[in-house]
Amino acid sequence: MCSDLAVRVRGLNKCYHVYDKPHHRLLQMLTGKGRRFFREFWALKDIDLDIRKGETVGIIGCNGSGKSTLLQMICGTLTPTSGELQVNGRVAALLELGAGFNPEFSGRENVYLAASLYGLSPAQIDERFHAIAEFADIGEFLEQPVKTYSSGMYVRLAFAVVAHVDADILVVDEALSVGDAFFTQKCMRFIRTFCQTKSLIFVSHDSSSIISLCDRVLWLDRGEQRQTGPAKEVCEQYLNALFGALSEQPVDAQPQRKHIARLGQPELVWKDQRTDLVNASAFRNDLQVLRFAPDEAAFGGEQARVSSVVLTDSQGANLAWVVGGEQVTLSVVVDVACDLARPIVGFFVKDRLGQTLFGDNTYFSYQHQPLSAPAGSQLTARFEFYMPWLAKGDYVVQVAVAEGSQHEHRQLHWLHEALVIRSHHDPVATGIIGIPLSAISLSVA
Repeated sequence: MCSDLAVRVRGLNKCYHVYDKPHHRLLQMLTGKGRRFFREFWALKDIDLDIRKGETVGIIGCNGSGKSTLLQMICGTLTPTSGELQVNGRVAALLELGAGFNPEFSGRENVYLAASLYGLSPAQIDERFHAIAEFADIGEFLEQPVKTYSSGMYVRLAFAVVAHVDADILVVDEALSVGDAFFTQKCMRFIRTFCQTKSLIFVSHDSSSIISLCDRVLWLDRGEQRQTGPAKEVCEQYLNALFGALSEQPVDAQPQRKHIARLGQPELVWKDQRTDLVNASAFRNDLQVLRFAPDEAAFGGEQARVSSVVLTDSQGANLAWVVGGEQVTLSVVVDVACDLARPIVGFFVKDRLGQTLFGDNTYFSYQHQPLSAPAGSQLTARFEFYMPWLAKGDYVVQVAVAEGSQHEHRQLHWLHEALVIRSHHDPVATGIIGIPLSAISLSVA
């Protein structure tokens, strides 16, 4: 096996014997190869794959395509029927929920159990236990049996273990879909750092997260290797095939009528003409704004510290609930501890996978007449915008204060999760966010 390869797969096959009746297993044992009482199900057929060290590879495919089977063989929990599989390095995996945990053991006991299975000695686990417990952040539940845990707590503890076992290859199979926004962001920061030097195998039905994280993608279809190549190219082909199959399904034909379906003209250019209609329906984009979290993941804060982050309406009232399309103001207050010649305050809005959706900062507004801030003063930055429609899920608002210019600056304080925005309804037709459209028309000639 080449020294720069983390995983090498050649002609890999996995076959299961499917018995229609329980007693057929006994009959098969008694008759041997003389007669078959089973049907063969080939979960994987002739798979070839190379994963280099430091490479991130995604695996996509519909349910039942063989993704989890391939991962379990790479992790060593399944044996191939035939073919060659070589793994170079320690593999840490997040597969099905709670895998590797004993439900009767406490969280502490399961940390020692799981870490020992990855090859760590008791002394090494002792050294890392505090860091594991801090990463999981489940408090007193660490001493309770894991059978009492919620699905989110399972994932917290499992990911905390795999993040501290010095793995060379990390395998993630849809496990982060059950975590809360704060923890998911923490995991994504770890994964992106991990990917800089080590190998990641990532399985997800979310093509946008695959494209964001992965260098290459393996597309499996009914156990067969359909395509392997650059992430964007393969994901596009996969979606084309998926939606092409759906488009072939019959639909109820409706008689065509010559008309133009067009709503009234918007009152202002920035108001989507569908806003009133959407807000009066079940598709209204209700966005819950959770608390300001200054004690969550952050760095800096000695020379300047963000002391308040709030969303307000056009009258300045704090908002705990926003409807997509409404005008809002993001206000960021910074306490200044030393003289700042060219302060910059900015924000990003990111989805649960850490992908930046939109954001801005104050630099360009004051680049020609910099606004200085003396020690002991207070900076207040306000960003006025119309809240886009957000697909259902959790989003975080990152806030930072820096000094310098757009391209050359030093970060003074950065909050990874200053606010959490939870979208409860999904009005977005396509993509991650929706933007106001001045007009939509449909005509038949």
